[in-house]
Amino acid sequence: MLEYVLKNGMIVSPGKEVHTGDLGVKGDKIVSPGGIAAESRKKISLRKKSFVYPSLINTHDHLQGNYRPAVGPKKGSFYLTWLPWDNDLKASKTYEERSKLSREDLYALSGYKCLFSGVTTVNDHFPHDLNSSILPTLPIRAIEEYCLAHESTSYDLKWGEGIEIEHSRAVKNNWPFITHLSEGFDNESMYNLETLEKMNVLNDHCLFVHCIGFSDNDIKKVAKAGASVSWCGFSNMFMFNVTAKIRKMINAGVNVTIGTDSSATGSANLLAEMKYDRELYRSLYGEDLPAEKIFEMVTINAAKAFKMQDKIGTLDEGKSGDILVLKAKKENPYENLIDASMKEIELLILAGTPIYGEMRFVDIFDNSALPKGYTEIKVGSKAMFVKGDPAALYRKIREKVGFKKKLDYLPFEPA
Repeated sequence: MLEYVLKNGMIVSPGKEVHTGDLGVKGDKIVSPGGIAAESRKKISLRKKSFVYPSLINTHDHLQGNYRPAVGPKKGSFYLTWLPWDNDLKASKTYEERSKLSREDLYALSGYKCLFSGVTTVNDHFPHDLNSSILPTLPIRAIEEYCLAHESTSYDLKWGEGIEIEHSRAVKNNWPFITHLSEGFDNESMYNLETLEKMNVLNDHCLFVHCIGFSDNDIKKVAKAGASVSWCGFSNMFMFNVTAKIRKMINAGVNVTIGTDSSATGSANLLAEMKYDRELYRSLYGEDLPAEKIFEMVTINAAKAFKMQDKIGTLDEGKSGDILVLKAKKENPYENLIDASMKEIELLILAGTPIYGEMRFVDIFDNSALPKGYTEIKVGSKAMFVKGDPAALYRKIREKVGFKKKLDYLPFEPA
């Protein structure tokens, strides 16, 4: 069991004052530094040069679909619903190339897309019969305790066992019920929420993705029900040239989170998505979306949406040791996060165990050596350790597609 203290870090946790201090980790939990026996305590100094955050949470991704380049509408046009996009995708060179890879390859790429952007918890919006054997193999946490529907139109993909059954199971198990909602502007998409209301499945277990067709009244209903929304600004604008009424949602008290959607339409990763969504908000409303608000969307708000706020989303004692350490480039910790690139990640920890970091953090491990199952890569000029072997994965992808494929969410070149 790992036991260590991150000393002299600038600690940033939702609802708490930012302060310089120590953070203890014992096993898979965050503990008081004093809760670790002196003889087993490893002290890792951050020298007051690093911010320590809860690791990030992505509330919407399609882990089988994170391949580049993106596929979108013809120049000068946009989609009415997701369905014509799906047809375009399956007729594209991207899809033809992607089809040379196995499902396991694609999921592994997505795991590293998350890891290299500081994300340790993600939802894969595919049904369990497709992903249940793969999710536990990823280097990050893809939640397994969720229920879902694809959406609530006549042309949805009929995932799961039906909206009412899936929702009922979510309530019984205190899991999220996740579905795309109002992803378009045809008659069915515009009235998705009313469909769910008639089924009596609108409550605080619901996590709705996209919601670009919501009316003001829909927003009020969602806020009153305590449901959550996953905002995927980049994907929305790329496909539809419009996004959710996000300012009205925030002002109404909706629990807003951020998702990347798949890289087939969305941003490279969550770090890029946060930057884009902030600029999108500025362009839409002529005012700033505070960096601290975005921080909450990718930490505590996302944890609430997953019904996991007692486990993740903050750095409180007793919660899972999910920690992101970033180089302090800016004085304001929230601006520092929004401005960060993949190269600013110094350390990423999942449930107490480092899964990615600078080589100076190897001392955290027992015997101060990398455990079996880790490899070393170079990101920029820095040597980094990482769980698994993403370099071998990258080489395999290139061999299968037959050329030197570049994926913008992998911040290294394989040796």
